[in-house]
Amino acid sequence: MDWFSIRKKHTLATAETALPDRSEVLTPGHDHLIYGRSMLPPYASDEQIVYLGMGCFWGAERRMWQQEGVSLTAVGYGGGITKNPTYEDVCSGKTAHVELVMVAYQPAVTSLEALLKIFWEAHDPTQGMRQGNDLGTQYRSAIYTTSDEQLQAAQASCEAYQAGLSAAGYGNITTEIAPFSNFFFAEDYHQQYLHKNPNGYCGLRGTGVSCAI
Repeated sequence: MDWFSIRKKHTLATAETALPDRSEVLTPGHDHLIYGRSMLPPYASDEQIVYLGMGCFWGAERRMWQQEGVSLTAVGYGGGITKNPTYEDVCSGKTAHVELVMVAYQPAVTSLEALLKIFWEAHDPTQGMRQGNDLGTQYRSAIYTTSDEQLQAAQASCEAYQAGLSAAGYGNITTEIAPFSNFFFAEDYHQQYLHKNPNGYCGLRGTGVSCAI
């Protein structure tokens, strides 16, 4: 890959350079294969929602559905510009979206802090527009929150993990932490991909540094 191509994969699309919106809305064509319920809103009143990006969303979704207190997951694209993008659109780098896992969790059973500990330790949040061998803006690290309390918790956890990473010789965290803006469901074959394909690709690789939340 030449330097120009690499630079393009590290540069976020803008409103002027992004692909045009699509009119077709992608919605899941099956219920969640782990939880046996629809992935579509509305969600239960005892659930809270957070959106997490940590590289390829296949392994990220599996890591989240394995956690106690998580009551639903789904994968999709968010934080970008183009409405209703396809996987090919997002992989082109011309939508500014990141691959995300929508996580519904029950605060009576688990906390956002517990999930954020898993999030930080499951990937390397210092890599910018990539995660391991997965190169591109869609693989950047991100936390999109749905309340002020979540936003404050995410920012505090970032500061705590930065201290641990710095002590271990890592650079600065590049994770984007912001209020939720948009989320578009990915195609059916991406939903619970590693349940359908247990030996499929999982690019999650942590730093080995514990997050002291």
